[in-house]
Amino acid sequence: MFRKFWLLTAAILSIFTFITPMKQAKAAANFDTPICLTVNDTYLAMDSEPFLYAGSTFVPIRFVSSALGADEVSWDAGKKTAVIRDGGTTIRLPIGKKVAYINGSRVSVDKSVMLVNDRTYVPVRFVAEHLGCTVSWDSASYTVLIRKKGSVVPEALRAEPKYDKDEIYWLSKIIHAESQGEPMEGKIAVGNVILNRVESPEFPSTIYSVIFDRNYGVQFSPTLDGSIYQTPLGDSVIAAKRALRGEKTVGKSLYFLNPKTAESPWIINNRKYYKTIANHDFYL
Repeated sequence: MFRKFWLLTAAILSIFTFITPMKQAKAAANFDTPICLTVNDTYLAMDSEPFLYAGSTFVPIRFVSSALGADEVSWDAGKKTAVIRDGGTTIRLPIGKKVAYINGSRVSVDKSVMLVNDRTYVPVRFVAEHLGCTVSWDSASYTVLIRKKGSVVPEALRAEPKYDKDEIYWLSKIIHAESQGEPMEGKIAVGNVILNRVESPEFPSTIYSVIFDRNYGVQFSPTLDGSIYQTPLGDSVIAAKRALRGEKTVGKSLYFLNPKTAESPWIINNRKYYKTIANHDFYL
């Protein structure tokens, strides 16, 4: 089976000049949005990250056979088409065309197969549903939820989630409440402050307890005015996951404020200034 995948990759590269230019594919693929995938509630580890493009999630074609249990993945060089076979179902996906063939019948697809970083990616919902799976999207954690009766994910493909839904839930809420209208860099920075406090012995040891910390008075005003309970927008969820996966924009900062609206000068007078991002100043 592995030999087939190497042959598939080689065949794709050999016809590269006939398909979407690499720089266009790179521009289209959004790898800055961390996406998780589960099959029957088991988190998946993949050697190439999935990505979002125009609202659809794309996964490496190898994922189709390894995690979803398709019988065969091959490459039709003459027709520049990826071919997936599973039981009595054959899916043919021409690269760069918004059309597919299911057991010979032509069907329209919203997004075509793409080549990114020398890897072939397919729209996961379209392929999974035609392999007998149900697919849903958890917008609160940016996770693709795939269910297939009787499917068991191989041990080698199983992954422990790097962070749980509760961490994403509360971190995205405080980011949304504190940084609406701020750029992504600033949203990640707010997440950094929360996570830096979790790691610091000066503060509580969980995201929730840091947000609602009252040891020295209210630490974050959204817990007082109720805005912490608003539903976060997608960019706040993305910022939370980027911060949780280790992306830092303000180093080890433990404090931030908006100098135009801050009611107390304590942070300015007692902490070391680190950086300004849009409306927020960050302090160590």
